[in-house]
Amino acid sequence: MIKDITIGQFFPGKSVIHRLDPRIKLLLTVLFIVMLFLAKGFCGLGVGVIYILLAFLLSGIPLKMMLKSLKPIVPIIIFTGILNLFFITQGEPLFEWKFIKITTGGVHTMVFMAARIILLIFGTSLLTYTTSPITLTDAIERVLSPLKVIKFPAHEIAMIMSIALRFIPTLIEETDKIMSAQKARGADMESGNIIHRAKALIPILIPLFVSAFRRAEELALAMECRCYHGGEGRTRLKQLKTAPRDYIALLVTLIFIAAVILLNIFVKI
Repeated sequence: MIKDITIGQFFPGKSVIHRLDPRIKLLLTVLFIVMLFLAKGFCGLGVGVIYILLAFLLSGIPLKMMLKSLKPIVPIIIFTGILNLFFITQGEPLFEWKFIKITTGGVHTMVFMAARIILLIFGTSLLTYTTSPITLTDAIERVLSPLKVIKFPAHEIAMIMSIALRFIPTLIEETDKIMSAQKARGADMESGNIIHRAKALIPILIPLFVSAFRRAEELALAMECRCYHGGEGRTRLKQLKTAPRDYIALLVTLIFIAAVILLNIFVKI
């Protein structure tokens, strides 16, 4: 399961999606999220499915990576689905037993919310798959730069976000190594009840936190040795520039959003 977590990983490529301006990709990701929350039925979500499939095909990222990015959040999807299934009581009753009641409205909401969460994960994962951490940092800083007028630390916030994304794969790899080492010493992490498994995680979490703090200290020391003082006076090797393909991608996204709105009006499914 640990090796299946692909959040924060970057897959180099020369596809159309890779060559989009990172600022536009940030905007497209936000618009995609808006698209999903505008959808009031499965037809609207179907538009989102077409959009994200088209984006993955154009990016050249294997479709199996979509499923791989989904595996770690399967428990969250199941938990959310169960809550919607048992707490939504609208619609025709399908099953009743004591205080448990399952209705058509609960089933509909469960499937709808699960599909929305899955599409959200796919959309945000595609952003990190096709954008390097350094480029993403520059994009976030440029997007937040107007807030510098009110003394908002745009560069610092962008740097924190990019470092967090950058070290997610590193921490995952470190966790996998610690788990392998503990299992080699005879640690049992898969059997027993929930309490026993939770206690078995302590020998993993403590070394992981120690390693994370050590890496953070080494990174801070390295930045100080290189005389890093934030974004003031900083220059960039590559300047961000928009191209016609960026505006075409933005137009296509707006067309998909318009399609979702029209489906909300004319189709009640």
